[in-house]
Amino acid sequence: MSTLFEELTAIEETVTTGSISQVLVYNDDVNTFDWVIECLMDICHHTFEQSEQLSLIVHYKGKATVKTGPFDKLKPIKDALVERGLSAVIETAVTD
Repeated sequence: MSTLFEELTAIEETVTTGSISQVLVYNDDVNTFDWVIECLMDICHHTFEQSEQLSLIVHYKGKATVKTGPFDKLKPIKDALVERGLSAVIETAVTD
């Protein structure tokens, strides 16, 4: 489990290299709130409260960013979410 400092350092390293990646989870008509919350807690290591809030954002906004960092660290997270039946993708934004 990473600390906030480690996560912020990873984000900072990503920004300095010119790209930021994020895992997005999209709303669907299949998965329950409880399942999405459980997946976010298990895979993303979010607290119950964070996971619950993200599941509500996914439901009402259609999608939510659940993790940010370097692409290579996010790929296994995205793959694990997809294996559990969630609609998840990685988006990378290139900054100048």
